[in-house]
Amino acid sequence: MTSALTGKRIVITRPPHKAEAMADRLRALGADPVLLPMIAIRPAADTAPLDRALGQLDRYDWVIVTSANAVTHLWQRFDALNIDPAALDWPAVAVIGPATGGALRQRGVTPALVPETHVAEALFDAFRQRVDLPGTRVLLPQGNLARPVLADLLREAGADVETVIAYETVQPDSDLTRLAAPVDAITFTSSSTVQHFADAVADAGDDPLAVIGDALVVCIGPVTATAARDLGLPVHVVAEPHTLDGLLDALNTMFERNLTR
Repeated sequence: MTSALTGKRIVITRPPHKAEAMADRLRALGADPVLLPMIAIRPAADTAPLDRALGQLDRYDWVIVTSANAVTHLWQRFDALNIDPAALDWPAVAVIGPATGGALRQRGVTPALVPETHVAEALFDAFRQRVDLPGTRVLLPQGNLARPVLADLLREAGADVETVIAYETVQPDSDLTRLAAPVDAITFTSSSTVQHFADAVADAGDDPLAVIGDALVVCIGPVTATAARDLGLPVHVVAEPHTLDGLLDALNTMFERNLTR
């Protein structure tokens, strides 16, 4: 049976190491993925704070992991430090969503807490319902551009939070000629992908709205959607749930309903 996405040109702004998996899913649905990475992920420039934390995990009551990227870079540092994660006395682990939880389970760590809604505010709400926060020692490894809201909320509630940079998000060189032919939808999976898209288009002397044209703008979650709207971009749909599966379902539904600008 023909998919509603058959023949649709869908822009993927995810980093290269995640873009291909999404592209494969889109191709299976008949779409024509356009890879236009707007973020790149690299190790932290200074790994010393993360290394110290990983060397003394037993000091913490909880570790909160908010992205699969953080998981990847934690394990890279374990390898660099010759630490066997399976031999560690792990504190309880909370994650922001199923992708992060899955990345940990693949490495033998089972999360104790996953919120139903995959944003920092929902993770905090679920966490405070589960944990007596005053005095609780929390390790929060995250990206250099992570929103401070989770750490701020935890500290306001009395937790002792240590944030460390596990990886850095940077803007790669972008080949905007891939947008020369019309596209049917542009997907954004983080605030950084939105910001870097707008910056890259502006640096090229173009207007982001003109570049988007009649394409549908699809965001993976409300934080990403807010970033897009704050930059003056239209948001046609927000994925629910805020996962890759939710994003693909949102795309399919949009085109099934024949929604266009």
